Amino acid sequence: MRDALTAEVLRNALVVAAEEASIVVVRSAYSTFIVEGSDASAAILSADGRLIAQSMATTLMNSMALKIALPEVLADIPDMRPGEVYVTNDAYRGGVHTNDLLVYRPVFIDDAPAYFTATMIHVSDLGGLSAGGMAPLATDIFLEGLQLPPVRLDATVEAILRANSRTPDKVMGDVRALVAGTAVAAQRLTDLIEEYGAAGLAAGIDDYLAYTEARTRAALAELPPGTYTATYEIDDDGINLEKSHTIRVAVTLGQETLVDFTGTDPQVPAAINASASQSMAAAVFAVRCFIDPTIAMNEGCLSPITVHLPEGSLLNARSPYPCGGRFVPIYAAMEAIFQAMSDAIPSRAIAPSGILQPFSIAAVGAPYWIHLSYDFGGVGARQGLDGPDATGVHFGIGRNSIPQVEPIETRCPLVVESIEVIPDSGGPGRFRGGLGTRTVYRFQADCHVTTRGDRLRQPPPGRDGGLPGRPGGFFRRHRDGTVERLPSKVNNALFQAGEAFIVETTGGAGLGIPSDRPRPEVEADLRAGKITTPTPYT
Repeated sequence: MRDALTAEVLRNALVVAAEEASIVVVRSAYSTFIVEGSDASAAILSADGRLIAQSMATTLMNSMALKIALPEVLADIPDMRPGEVYVTNDAYRGGVHTNDLLVYRPVFIDDAPAYFTATMIHVSDLGGLSAGGMAPLATDIFLEGLQLPPVRLDATVEAILRANSRTPDKVMGDVRALVAGTAVAAQRLTDLIEEYGAAGLAAGIDDYLAYTEARTRAALAELPPGTYTATYEIDDDGINLEKSHTIRVAVTLGQETLVDFTGTDPQVPAAINASASQSMAAAVFAVRCFIDPTIAMNEGCLSPITVHLPEGSLLNARSPYPCGGRFVPIYAAMEAIFQAMSDAIPSRAIAPSGILQPFSIAAVGAPYWIHLSYDFGGVGARQGLDGPDATGVHFGIGRNSIPQVEPIETRCPLVVESIEVIPDSGGPGRFRGGLGTRTVYRFQADCHVTTRGDRLRQPPPGRDGGLPGRPGGFFRRHRDGTVERLPSKVNNALFQAGEAFIVETTGGAGLGIPSDRPRPEVEADLRAGKITTPTPYT
């Protein structure tokens, strides 16, 4: 490396620039989900498509989308000019789904774009079957909302966005926040170019990306070489409730690691498909969980990992198959890799987990209000450790992105009656799975509820003798107190004022034989209320 110190200084400066951009988006946005949940992402990329830096709050799902979509933006808009901003949400060309807007701003050197600053958030609404962009029963992408190919973000595009949203003021406030984030990051990048010179900045970036790649290759070389296979099943697609769908993976470990999803079930006309960028993120995240966590997330980390996603499969859908339910297949992909890697490295094994359960609550008609949220299941037990409660193994968003109760109640006609962990929901084992949660929303006005869940019919299976976690679910509590279970994927279920919506998340699975758990640990769980009976451990 030519100058390790300068390279590290530049790396941190660029990460801070991306982080500042994401903070600007959160503080400038209008949607509750973004403002209260801090759900915003930012990245800096080179014009040749390399991921240079991402904000600390950025999820790999989002930065991978920003990376993969950039060449598509460049292909469609070859005549870029300083000051312009571009937007897309095309799931088949690097995007995620229709409600996730990707915004790019070029940074010029010598009359040509050299770098791009990019931001991304899930805006409140862009049409489709249900408010908030959920549409769990969509049979094609046209039912999921407005699609945008890479275009210049100008007054005409803004008018189109407004015309296709139930909450146009919030959406345009969110869009302006995205644009502001790219502007701040672009100014920081311009300052670095002035300080270090174009050649100096480029050399520093090359150096730290090469350093990250070397560290990644060294970490991968420490893993047991060979090919390890696993599968994971999806409950159903929401349309045919009797048919499950399977993700299959073969992980070949080495300095050049291959993650091959050949054999994964084909795409279906239902909202359980994913775009390639999201599946790529799942694969890279899962592998990274088994190597040194201090390795930076940038292009250098991506280079040694090859991911094969069969076109037309659940993990690489093509038009017009819907992609809004991408969490379902990519979490199954992540879990399959975890189990394959656990076979390769038993000392770091992890049992399957409960996953996030997204939902939206929205006004029946104008004026529209929307609460878009989710909650997490318990993490599967790990070798040597119980699974954390209500956290989820998540590469998309973190628990801090769940909005707090007070802002929700202020902005929406509902009351959050209770939030609690569910005793006995973690799978028993030598190491116990993490607990799921129960949240109760009581409505003060009629509203529509939309859900998109999985691992609610087939719970996360135990590993090495451990038992499954308790499956969660979505429920309606009628005004007379009776409780009705809802399908895991339901669109615009009408709730009346006074009724309650209950979200129960799935517990993580146990690892190891339950009777091997030491008696003092069982007694501690009883005292803490994590279990109510020692029976599974006797």
